[in-house]
Amino acid sequence: MNLNIEGDETEITIVYDNNIWKEGLKNAWGFSCLVKAYNKRILFDTGGRGTILLNNMEKLNIDIRSIDEVFISHAHGDHTGGLLDFLRVNPIKIYLPSSYQELRNAKEVIKIKEPLQIHENIFSTGTLRGIEQSLVVKTEKGLVIIVGCAHSGVKNILEGASRFGKPYALIGGLHGFNDFDLVEDLEFICPLHCTSHKSKIKSLYPEKYIEGGVGKVIEL
Repeated sequence: MNLNIEGDETEITIVYDNNIWKEGLKNAWGFSCLVKAYNKRILFDTGGRGTILLNNMEKLNIDIRSIDEVFISHAHGDHTGGLLDFLRVNPIKIYLPSSYQELRNAKEVIKIKEPLQIHENIFSTGTLRGIEQSLVVKTEKGLVIIVGCAHSGVKNILEGASRFGKPYALIGGLHGFNDFDLVEDLEFICPLHCTSHKSKIKSLYPEKYIEGGVGKVIEL
């Protein structure tokens, strides 16, 4: 596999989350972020409400029609609620977990069951435990892993991503994750959305911890 990764920068903009980072945006229960890497612009999940998603994107000066693809982690409404509204504006290719229902509004629908390279240096972990897939970006520093809620378990996600390289950063909802030793070897962790133990993770790994919220831009 050709891994031309030198000089690339991965940028992640949080466009939907429970918390606010930048004033003037709206928070709500759910998650979505824009992942920019290797000249691709991938919308990861779509939050719970399309009106909030599209409004936040507009205020962040994100041109909806400039987005290349949508990647859905799992079928829960707080991650898919904005999908149809988004596709009405930009009906592009969408990557769905294998458990997702049929969807006809997109230009192309790809259901993912097994680990898959979707672009050079950009991967899906596959639908782990039949529940959820995560997005993996290979950088020169290691793997940046973006998760929805980690329903399939952080251990399983890290192990699944490790087939593509060494995990470097973990970003997204971690639900009730409390096996904190699992992230000891990461360089960065940004717990978002449904994460129950943010303060504990921050206290254990203050040098690794990245605060999140709607409007936060993470450059790795």
